[in-house]
Amino acid sequence: MNVNSTDDQSAIGELQHVSDTIHIFRDRDQCIDFLTDSDNDKACMIISGALCQNVVPLTHDITQLQTIFILSREKDKLEQWAEDWPKIKGIFTDIVSICQAFKKIADRFEKNTVPISIVRTDENISIKSLDQLNCSFMYTQIIKEILLTIKFGEKHIQEFFRNSRDKRIDNEATLENVNKLDREYHNQSPIRWYTSEPLFYSVLNRALRNMEVNTIINMGFFIKDLHHQIQQLHTEQFGEHHTNNFFTVYRGQGMSNIDFDQLMNTKGGLISFNNILSTSKNREVSFLFAESILSDPNLVAILFVMMVDPSKSTTPFASVTDVGHFGDAEEEVIFSMHTVFRINDVTSTDENQRIFQVNLTLTTDDDKDLRLLTNHIREETFPDSTGWYRLGLVLLKLGQSHKAYQMYQVLLEQATIEGEKGPIYHQLGKAKFMQGEYEEAIKFYEKSFAIQQQSLPPNHPDLAMYYNNIGAVY
Repeated sequence: MNVNSTDDQSAIGELQHVSDTIHIFRDRDQCIDFLTDSDNDKACMIISGALCQNVVPLTHDITQLQTIFILSREKDKLEQWAEDWPKIKGIFTDIVSICQAFKKIADRFEKNTVPISIVRTDENISIKSLDQLNCSFMYTQIIKEILLTIKFGEKHIQEFFRNSRDKRIDNEATLENVNKLDREYHNQSPIRWYTSEPLFYSVLNRALRNMEVNTIINMGFFIKDLHHQIQQLHTEQFGEHHTNNFFTVYRGQGMSNIDFDQLMNTKGGLISFNNILSTSKNREVSFLFAESILSDPNLVAILFVMMVDPSKSTTPFASVTDVGHFGDAEEEVIFSMHTVFRINDVTSTDENQRIFQVNLTLTTDDDKDLRLLTNHIREETFPDSTGWYRLGLVLLKLGQSHKAYQMYQVLLEQATIEGEKGPIYHQLGKAKFMQGEYEEAIKFYEKSFAIQQQSLPPNHPDLAMYYNNIGAVY
Protein backbone atom coordinates (compact mmCIF):
# COMPACT_ATOMS: atom_id res chain seq x y z
CA MET A 1 0.00 0.00 0.00
CA ASN A 2 1.09 3.55 -0.64
CA VAL A 3 0.28 5.45 2.55
CA ASN A 4 0.66 8.74 0.65
CA SER A 5 -2.04 7.94 -1.91
CA THR A 6 -5.55 9.23 -1.23
CA ASP A 7 -7.17 5.87 -2.08
CA ASP A 8 -4.89 3.90 0.22
CA GLN A 9 -5.29 6.40 3.06
CA SER A 10 -9.03 5.95 2.72
CA ALA A 11 -8.61 2.15 2.79
CA ILE A 12 -6.48 2.33 5.93
CA GLY A 13 -9.07 4.56 7.57
CA GLU A 14 -11.83 2.05 6.81
CA LEU A 15 -9.79 -0.80 8.31
CA GLN A 16 -9.01 1.20 11.44
CA HIS A 17 -12.72 1.31 12.19
CA VAL A 18 -12.66 -2.50 12.36
CA SER A 19 -9.31 -3.09 14.09
CA ASP A 20 -6.92 -0.79 15.89
CA THR A 21 -3.98 -3.16 15.34
CA ILE A 22 -2.87 -2.51 11.78
CA HIS A 23 0.71 -2.78 10.53
CA ILE A 24 1.69 -1.51 7.10
CA PHE A 25 4.68 -2.97 5.27
CA ARG A 26 6.37 -1.81 2.08
CA ASP A 27 9.11 -4.42 2.37
CA ARG A 28 8.37 -8.12 1.90
CA ASP A 29 11.07 -9.35 4.30
CA GLN A 30 9.92 -7.00 7.07
CA CYS A 31 6.41 -8.41 6.72
CA ILE A 32 7.70 -11.99 6.97
CA ASP A 33 9.80 -11.13 10.04
CA PHE A 34 6.78 -9.55 11.71
CA LEU A 35 4.62 -12.62 11.12
CA THR A 36 7.21 -15.09 12.39
CA ASP A 37 7.96 -13.01 15.50
CA SER A 38 4.29 -12.82 16.61
CA ASP A 39 4.21 -15.50 19.31
CA ASN A 40 0.62 -15.30 20.56
CA ASP A 41 -1.17 -13.19 17.97
CA LYS A 42 -2.88 -14.45 14.84
CA ALA A 43 -2.72 -12.34 11.72
CA CYS A 44 -4.86 -11.51 8.73
CA MET A 45 -2.91 -10.23 5.70
CA ILE A 46 -4.41 -7.92 3.10
CA ILE A 47 -2.32 -7.72 -0.05
CA SER A 48 -2.72 -6.11 -3.46
CA GLY A 49 -3.29 -8.20 -6.53
CA ALA A 50 -0.05 -6.92 -8.05
CA LEU A 51 2.04 -8.43 -5.23
CA CYS A 52 0.07 -11.49 -4.16
CA GLN A 53 1.68 -14.06 -6.48
CA ASN A 54 5.10 -13.03 -5.21
CA VAL A 55 4.34 -12.77 -1.47
CA VAL A 56 1.73 -15.47 -0.78
CA PRO A 57 4.04 -18.46 -1.55
CA LEU A 58 6.56 -17.08 0.99
CA THR A 59 4.07 -16.40 3.79
CA HIS A 60 1.28 -18.95 3.38
CA ASP A 61 2.74 -21.61 5.69
CA ILE A 62 3.64 -19.25 8.55
CA THR A 63 1.65 -20.55 11.54
CA GLN A 64 0.65 -17.13 12.83
CA LEU A 65 -0.92 -16.18 9.50
CA GLN A 66 -4.53 -17.36 9.56
CA THR A 67 -6.24 -15.53 6.71
CA ILE A 68 -5.27 -13.78 3.46
CA PHE A 69 -7.47 -11.26 1.65
CA ILE A 70 -6.52 -9.98 -1.81
CA LEU A 71 -7.54 -6.50 -2.96
CA SER A 72 -7.65 -6.38 -6.74
CA ARG A 73 -9.83 -5.08 -9.56
CA GLU A 74 -8.73 -8.07 -11.66
CA LYS A 75 -10.55 -10.71 -9.64
CA ASP A 76 -11.19 -13.04 -12.59
CA LYS A 77 -7.48 -13.37 -13.41
CA LEU A 78 -6.56 -14.45 -9.86
CA GLU A 79 -9.40 -16.80 -8.86
CA GLN A 80 -7.97 -19.99 -10.35
CA TRP A 81 -4.47 -19.33 -8.94
CA ALA A 82 -5.94 -18.58 -5.48
CA GLU A 83 -7.55 -22.04 -5.30
CA ASP A 84 -4.11 -23.54 -4.59
CA TRP A 85 -3.71 -21.47 -1.40
CA PRO A 86 -6.29 -22.44 1.28
CA LYS A 87 -5.61 -19.44 3.52
CA ILE A 88 -6.83 -17.07 0.80
CA LYS A 89 -10.41 -16.43 1.89
CA GLY A 90 -11.42 -14.04 -0.82
CA ILE A 91 -10.48 -11.67 -3.63
CA PHE A 92 -12.19 -8.31 -3.21
CA THR A 93 -12.53 -5.35 -5.52
CA ASP A 94 -13.19 -2.78 -2.76
CA ILE A 95 -12.07 -2.17 0.82
CA VAL A 96 -15.61 -2.03 2.24
CA SER A 97 -16.16 -5.69 1.33
CA ILE A 98 -12.84 -6.61 2.94
CA CYS A 99 -13.84 -4.79 6.13
CA GLN A 100 -17.09 -6.76 6.28
CA ALA A 101 -15.27 -10.06 5.74
CA PHE A 102 -12.55 -9.13 8.22
CA LYS A 103 -15.12 -8.31 10.91
CA LYS A 104 -16.62 -11.80 10.55
CA ILE A 105 -13.15 -13.36 10.84
CA ALA A 106 -12.35 -11.24 13.90
CA ASP A 107 -15.64 -12.16 15.61
CA ARG A 108 -15.02 -15.85 14.93
CA PHE A 109 -11.50 -15.59 16.33
CA GLU A 110 -12.78 -13.98 19.54
CA LYS A 111 -15.31 -16.77 20.01
CA ASN A 112 -12.82 -19.55 19.32
CA THR A 113 -10.15 -18.22 21.66
CA VAL A 114 -12.06 -17.90 24.92
CA PRO A 115 -9.55 -19.43 27.37
CA ILE A 116 -10.75 -22.71 28.85
CA SER A 117 -9.35 -25.04 31.50
CA ILE A 118 -10.04 -28.77 31.62
CA VAL A 119 -9.43 -30.37 35.02
CA ARG A 120 -9.40 -34.06 35.91
CA THR A 121 -11.18 -34.88 39.16
CA ASP A 122 -10.13 -38.52 39.49
CA GLU A 123 -6.80 -37.42 41.01
CA ASN A 124 -5.99 -36.15 44.51
CA ILE A 125 -6.14 -32.41 43.87
CA SER A 126 -5.35 -31.46 47.46
CA ILE A 127 -1.76 -32.73 47.28
CA LYS A 128 -0.87 -30.97 44.02
CA SER A 129 1.51 -28.02 44.11
CA LEU A 130 0.60 -24.77 42.36
CA ASP A 131 2.80 -25.44 39.34
CA GLN A 132 0.94 -28.73 38.75
CA LEU A 133 -2.46 -27.04 38.55
CA ASN A 134 -3.98 -25.48 35.43
CA CYS A 135 -2.60 -21.92 35.43
CA SER A 136 -5.49 -20.33 33.54
CA PHE A 137 -8.03 -21.85 35.96
CA MET A 138 -6.02 -20.68 38.94
CA TYR A 139 -5.32 -17.15 37.69
CA THR A 140 -8.94 -16.39 36.78
CA GLN A 141 -10.17 -17.68 40.13
CA ILE A 142 -7.70 -15.41 41.93
CA ILE A 143 -8.47 -12.43 39.68
CA LYS A 144 -12.20 -12.81 40.29
CA GLU A 145 -11.69 -13.02 44.07
CA ILE A 146 -9.38 -9.98 44.00
CA LEU A 147 -11.73 -7.84 41.90
CA LEU A 148 -14.62 -8.31 44.30
CA THR A 149 -12.51 -6.81 47.12
CA ILE A 150 -11.30 -3.66 45.31
CA LYS A 151 -13.18 -0.37 45.35
CA PHE A 152 -12.99 1.23 41.93
CA GLY A 153 -13.80 4.84 41.13
CA GLU A 154 -13.82 7.40 38.35
CA LYS A 155 -10.01 7.67 38.43
CA HIS A 156 -9.71 4.03 37.35
CA ILE A 157 -12.06 4.64 34.42
CA GLN A 158 -10.05 7.68 33.33
CA GLU A 159 -6.77 5.74 33.65
CA PHE A 160 -8.16 3.09 31.30
CA PHE A 161 -9.16 5.63 28.67
CA ARG A 162 -5.88 7.53 29.04
CA ASN A 163 -3.91 4.31 28.46
CA SER A 164 -6.16 3.45 25.53
CA ARG A 165 -5.43 6.84 23.95
CA ASP A 166 -1.68 6.47 24.50
CA LYS A 167 -1.67 3.12 22.66
CA ARG A 168 -3.60 4.54 19.70
CA ILE A 169 -1.90 7.90 19.32
CA ASP A 170 -1.00 7.12 15.68
CA ASN A 171 -4.41 5.68 14.79
CA GLU A 172 -6.74 8.59 14.14
CA ALA A 173 -9.90 6.55 13.59
CA THR A 174 -9.64 4.45 16.76
CA LEU A 175 -8.38 7.42 18.80
CA GLU A 176 -11.54 9.26 17.86
CA ASN A 177 -13.56 6.20 18.92
CA VAL A 178 -11.80 6.05 22.32
CA ASN A 179 -12.63 9.72 22.95
CA LYS A 180 -16.26 9.05 22.02
CA LEU A 181 -16.46 6.06 24.40
CA ASP A 182 -14.89 8.12 27.17
CA ARG A 183 -17.60 10.77 26.78
CA GLU A 184 -20.42 8.23 26.57
CA TYR A 185 -19.22 5.49 28.95
CA HIS A 186 -21.79 6.25 31.67
CA ASN A 187 -24.64 6.44 29.13
CA GLN A 188 -24.69 2.68 28.51
CA SER A 189 -24.56 -0.41 30.72
CA PRO A 190 -21.42 -2.60 30.99
CA ILE A 191 -23.22 -5.47 29.22
CA ARG A 192 -24.19 -3.18 26.34
CA TRP A 193 -20.57 -2.07 25.94
CA TYR A 194 -19.24 -5.62 26.21
CA THR A 195 -21.61 -7.01 23.59
CA SER A 196 -21.00 -4.19 21.09
CA GLU A 197 -17.63 -2.50 21.48
CA PRO A 198 -14.28 -4.12 20.51
CA LEU A 199 -12.37 -1.80 22.86
CA PHE A 200 -14.01 -3.70 25.71
CA TYR A 201 -14.69 -7.28 24.56
CA SER A 202 -11.71 -7.75 22.25
CA VAL A 203 -9.12 -6.15 24.53
CA LEU A 204 -10.47 -7.94 27.62
CA ASN A 205 -10.61 -11.32 25.89
CA ARG A 206 -7.02 -10.97 24.68
CA ALA A 207 -5.80 -9.87 28.12
CA LEU A 208 -7.37 -12.86 29.88
CA ARG A 209 -6.28 -15.24 27.11
CA ASN A 210 -2.62 -14.14 27.30
CA MET A 211 -2.59 -13.13 30.99
CA GLU A 212 -1.67 -9.52 30.16
CA VAL A 213 -1.69 -8.43 33.79
CA ASN A 214 -1.24 -4.72 33.09
CA THR A 215 -4.35 -4.67 30.88
CA ILE A 216 -6.32 -6.77 33.38
CA ILE A 217 -5.49 -4.28 36.14
CA ASN A 218 -6.48 -1.32 33.94
CA MET A 219 -9.77 -3.01 33.06
CA GLY A 220 -10.50 -4.21 36.60
CA PHE A 221 -13.26 -1.63 37.06
CA PHE A 222 -15.02 -2.88 33.92
CA ILE A 223 -14.76 -6.58 34.78
CA LYS A 224 -16.25 -5.86 38.21
CA ASP A 225 -19.02 -3.65 36.79
CA LEU A 226 -19.85 -6.35 34.25
CA HIS A 227 -19.94 -9.05 36.94
CA HIS A 228 -22.23 -6.95 39.14
CA GLN A 229 -24.68 -6.24 36.31
CA ILE A 230 -24.86 -9.94 35.43
CA GLN A 231 -25.39 -10.68 39.12
CA GLN A 232 -28.15 -8.07 39.37
CA LEU A 233 -29.97 -9.43 36.30
CA HIS A 234 -29.53 -12.97 37.63
CA THR A 235 -31.32 -11.98 40.85
CA GLU A 236 -34.13 -10.31 38.88
CA GLN A 237 -34.59 -13.25 36.50
CA PHE A 238 -33.92 -16.23 38.77
CA GLY A 239 -34.56 -14.93 42.30
CA GLU A 240 -36.66 -16.69 44.91
CA HIS A 241 -39.94 -15.36 43.50
CA HIS A 242 -39.36 -16.95 40.08
CA THR A 243 -39.86 -20.49 38.82
CA ASN A 244 -36.37 -21.93 38.42
CA ASN A 245 -36.73 -24.82 36.02
CA PHE A 246 -33.90 -26.49 34.15
CA PHE A 247 -33.04 -24.85 30.85
CA THR A 248 -30.48 -25.43 28.11
CA VAL A 249 -28.13 -23.03 26.37
CA TYR A 250 -25.78 -23.64 23.44
CA ARG A 251 -22.44 -22.42 22.21
CA GLY A 252 -20.75 -23.16 18.90
CA GLN A 253 -17.00 -22.71 18.62
CA GLY A 254 -13.76 -24.21 17.38
CA MET A 255 -11.32 -26.04 19.64
CA SER A 256 -7.69 -26.97 19.05
CA ASN A 257 -6.89 -30.65 18.57
CA ILE A 258 -4.85 -30.64 21.79
CA ASP A 259 -7.75 -29.23 23.84
CA PHE A 260 -10.20 -31.61 22.18
CA ASP A 261 -8.05 -34.65 22.98
CA GLN A 262 -7.82 -33.48 26.59
CA LEU A 263 -11.58 -33.01 26.68
CA MET A 264 -12.17 -36.54 25.35
CA ASN A 265 -9.91 -37.94 28.08
CA THR A 266 -11.56 -35.96 30.89
CA LYS A 267 -15.20 -37.09 30.77
CA GLY A 268 -16.68 -36.62 34.20
CA GLY A 269 -14.16 -33.87 34.95
CA LEU A 270 -14.54 -30.09 35.04
CA ILE A 271 -14.28 -27.44 32.34
CA SER A 272 -13.93 -23.76 33.18
CA PHE A 273 -14.54 -20.87 30.78
CA ASN A 274 -12.06 -18.29 32.00
CA ASN A 275 -13.71 -15.27 30.49
CA ILE A 276 -17.18 -13.80 30.12
CA LEU A 277 -19.05 -16.69 28.48
CA SER A 278 -21.57 -15.95 25.73
CA THR A 279 -24.20 -18.61 24.94
CA SER A 280 -27.56 -18.77 23.17
CA LYS A 281 -30.92 -20.39 23.86
CA ASN A 282 -31.22 -20.84 20.10
CA ARG A 283 -29.57 -24.11 19.04
CA GLU A 284 -29.66 -23.23 15.35
CA VAL A 285 -27.66 -20.01 15.86
CA SER A 286 -24.96 -21.92 17.75
CA PHE A 287 -24.97 -24.87 15.35
CA LEU A 288 -24.44 -22.59 12.35
CA PHE A 289 -21.42 -21.09 14.04
CA ALA A 290 -20.00 -24.55 14.80
CA GLU A 291 -20.64 -25.51 11.17
CA SER A 292 -18.62 -22.52 9.97
CA ILE A 293 -15.55 -23.98 11.75
CA LEU A 294 -15.45 -27.01 9.43
CA SER A 295 -13.47 -25.08 6.83
CA ASP A 296 -10.58 -24.56 9.29
CA PRO A 297 -8.29 -27.63 9.32
CA ASN A 298 -6.63 -26.50 12.57
CA LEU A 299 -9.82 -26.60 14.65
CA VAL A 300 -12.41 -29.15 15.76
CA ALA A 301 -16.02 -27.95 15.43
CA ILE A 302 -17.78 -28.06 18.80
CA LEU A 303 -21.39 -27.55 19.85
CA PHE A 304 -21.57 -27.15 23.62
CA VAL A 305 -24.94 -28.12 25.10
CA MET A 306 -25.15 -26.73 28.63
CA MET A 307 -27.77 -27.80 31.16
CA VAL A 308 -28.46 -25.20 33.83
CA ASP A 309 -30.42 -25.57 37.08
CA PRO A 310 -30.81 -22.06 38.56
CA SER A 311 -32.12 -23.46 41.85
CA LYS A 312 -28.83 -25.25 42.63
CA SER A 313 -26.22 -22.72 41.55
CA THR A 314 -25.44 -19.14 42.50
CA THR A 315 -23.06 -18.73 39.56
CA PRO A 316 -24.13 -15.39 38.01
CA PHE A 317 -25.68 -15.69 34.55
CA ALA A 318 -28.47 -13.82 32.84
CA SER A 319 -30.42 -13.35 29.64
CA VAL A 320 -29.27 -10.11 28.00
CA THR A 321 -31.99 -9.88 25.36
CA ASP A 322 -33.23 -6.56 26.76
CA VAL A 323 -29.83 -4.97 27.46
CA GLY A 324 -27.36 -6.54 24.99
CA HIS A 325 -26.33 -5.27 21.56
CA PHE A 326 -28.01 -8.09 19.60
CA GLY A 327 -31.46 -7.80 21.22
CA ASP A 328 -33.53 -10.97 20.79
CA ALA A 329 -31.80 -12.00 17.53
CA GLU A 330 -29.47 -14.48 19.26
CA GLU A 331 -31.38 -15.07 22.55
CA GLU A 332 -28.06 -14.49 24.30
CA VAL A 333 -27.33 -15.67 27.85
CA ILE A 334 -23.99 -14.63 29.35
CA PHE A 335 -22.17 -16.09 32.34
CA SER A 336 -19.73 -14.26 34.58
CA MET A 337 -16.00 -14.95 34.32
CA HIS A 338 -14.69 -18.33 35.52
CA THR A 339 -17.90 -20.36 35.18
CA VAL A 340 -17.34 -24.09 35.75
CA PHE A 341 -19.27 -27.01 34.21
CA ARG A 342 -19.19 -30.78 34.64
CA ILE A 343 -18.29 -32.70 31.45
CA ASN A 344 -20.94 -35.37 30.84
CA ASP A 345 -20.16 -36.89 27.45
CA VAL A 346 -19.04 -36.14 23.89
CA THR A 347 -20.87 -37.39 20.78
CA SER A 348 -21.16 -36.48 17.10
CA THR A 349 -24.18 -34.37 16.18
CA ASP A 350 -26.99 -35.93 14.16
CA GLU A 351 -26.67 -33.34 11.40
CA ASN A 352 -22.92 -33.70 10.82
CA GLN A 353 -20.54 -36.36 12.14
CA ARG A 354 -17.67 -33.86 12.04
CA ILE A 355 -19.35 -31.54 14.55
CA PHE A 356 -19.00 -32.82 18.10
CA GLN A 357 -21.67 -32.21 20.72
CA VAL A 358 -20.21 -31.74 24.21
CA ASN A 359 -22.84 -32.11 26.92
CA LEU A 360 -22.15 -30.09 30.07
CA THR A 361 -23.95 -29.39 33.34
CA LEU A 362 -23.39 -26.21 35.34
CA THR A 363 -21.76 -27.14 38.64
CA THR A 364 -23.87 -26.78 41.76
CA ASP A 365 -22.91 -24.91 44.92
CA ASP A 366 -22.31 -28.20 46.74
CA ASP A 367 -20.05 -29.77 44.07
CA LYS A 368 -17.41 -31.54 46.17
CA ASP A 369 -14.67 -31.61 43.51
CA LEU A 370 -15.01 -27.93 42.65
CA ARG A 371 -15.08 -26.91 46.30
CA LEU A 372 -11.94 -28.97 47.02
CA LEU A 373 -10.09 -27.46 44.04
CA THR A 374 -11.19 -23.90 44.81
CA ASN A 375 -10.22 -24.13 48.48
CA HIS A 376 -6.86 -25.70 47.65
CA ILE A 377 -6.00 -22.89 45.23
CA ARG A 378 -7.13 -20.27 47.75
CA GLU A 379 -5.03 -21.76 50.55
CA GLU A 380 -1.92 -21.93 48.35
CA THR A 381 -2.16 -18.40 46.93
CA PHE A 382 -1.57 -16.04 49.86
CA PRO A 383 -5.20 -15.67 51.03
CA ASP A 384 -4.19 -13.16 53.72
CA SER A 385 -2.85 -10.73 51.11
CA THR A 386 -5.24 -8.24 49.55
CA GLY A 387 -5.78 -6.63 46.17
CA TRP A 388 -3.41 -7.04 43.24
CA TYR A 389 -0.48 -7.67 45.61
CA ARG A 390 -1.86 -11.18 46.05
CA LEU A 391 -1.65 -11.90 42.32
CA GLY A 392 1.88 -10.50 42.24
CA LEU A 393 2.98 -12.85 45.01
CA VAL A 394 1.49 -15.81 43.12
CA LEU A 395 3.27 -14.80 39.90
CA LEU A 396 6.60 -14.57 41.73
CA LYS A 397 5.98 -17.91 43.44
CA LEU A 398 5.40 -19.55 40.05
CA GLY A 399 8.52 -17.94 38.57
CA GLN A 400 6.53 -15.52 36.37
CA SER A 401 8.82 -12.62 37.28
CA HIS A 402 8.30 -10.69 34.01
CA LYS A 403 4.50 -10.66 34.43
CA ALA A 404 4.91 -9.76 38.11
CA TYR A 405 7.21 -6.87 37.15
CA GLN A 406 4.65 -5.55 34.63
CA MET A 407 1.92 -5.76 37.24
CA TYR A 408 3.87 -3.91 39.94
CA GLN A 409 4.81 -1.21 37.43
CA VAL A 410 1.12 -0.53 36.85
CA LEU A 411 0.50 -0.43 40.61
CA LEU A 412 3.40 2.01 40.99
CA GLU A 413 1.82 4.33 38.40
CA GLN A 414 -1.49 4.17 40.28
CA ALA A 415 0.03 4.82 43.73
CA THR A 416 -0.72 8.35 44.94
CA ILE A 417 0.84 8.21 48.43
CA GLU A 418 4.58 7.80 48.97
CA GLY A 419 3.99 5.19 51.67
CA GLU A 420 2.15 2.98 49.15
CA LYS A 421 5.21 2.90 46.90
CA GLY A 422 7.57 1.28 49.45
CA PRO A 423 6.12 -2.28 49.25
CA ILE A 424 5.79 -1.94 45.46
CA TYR A 425 9.46 -1.02 45.02
CA HIS A 426 10.33 -4.00 47.21
CA GLN A 427 8.40 -6.41 44.94
CA LEU A 428 9.91 -4.84 41.83
CA GLY A 429 13.31 -5.54 43.38
CA LYS A 430 12.34 -9.18 43.92
CA ALA A 431 11.24 -9.51 40.30
CA LYS A 432 14.50 -8.05 39.00
CA PHE A 433 16.51 -10.27 41.37
CA MET A 434 14.75 -13.34 39.95
CA GLN A 435 15.61 -12.15 36.44
CA GLY A 436 19.30 -11.84 37.34
CA GLU A 437 19.26 -8.05 36.88
CA TYR A 438 21.01 -7.34 40.17
CA GLU A 439 21.82 -3.65 39.70
CA GLU A 440 18.17 -2.90 38.98
CA ALA A 441 17.14 -5.04 41.96
CA ILE A 442 19.39 -3.02 44.31
CA LYS A 443 17.95 0.28 43.01
CA PHE A 444 14.40 -0.86 43.80
CA TYR A 445 15.35 -2.33 47.18
CA GLU A 446 17.10 0.91 48.16
CA LYS A 447 14.10 3.02 47.12
CA SER A 448 11.86 0.79 49.22
CA PHE A 449 14.26 0.94 52.17
CA ALA A 450 14.45 4.75 52.02
CA ILE A 451 10.66 5.04 52.21
CA GLN A 452 10.42 2.58 55.12
CA GLN A 453 13.14 4.45 57.04
CA GLN A 454 10.98 7.57 57.01
CA SER A 455 8.12 5.82 58.81
CA LEU A 456 9.92 3.30 61.07
CA PRO A 457 12.37 3.81 63.98
CA PRO A 458 16.02 2.81 63.24
CA ASN A 459 15.84 -0.36 65.34
CA HIS A 460 12.50 -1.63 64.00
CA PRO A 461 12.68 -5.39 63.23
CA ASP A 462 10.95 -4.97 59.84
CA LEU A 463 14.03 -3.13 58.54
CA ALA A 464 16.09 -6.31 58.92
CA MET A 465 14.31 -7.82 55.90
CA TYR A 466 15.43 -4.91 53.74
CA TYR A 467 19.05 -5.24 54.89
CA ASN A 468 18.92 -8.98 54.16
CA ASN A 469 17.52 -8.53 50.66
CA ILE A 470 20.10 -5.90 49.72
CA GLY A 471 22.83 -8.12 51.16
CA ALA A 472 21.58 -11.13 49.20
CA VAL A 473 21.98 -9.24 45.93
CA TYR A 474 25.60 -8.41 46.71
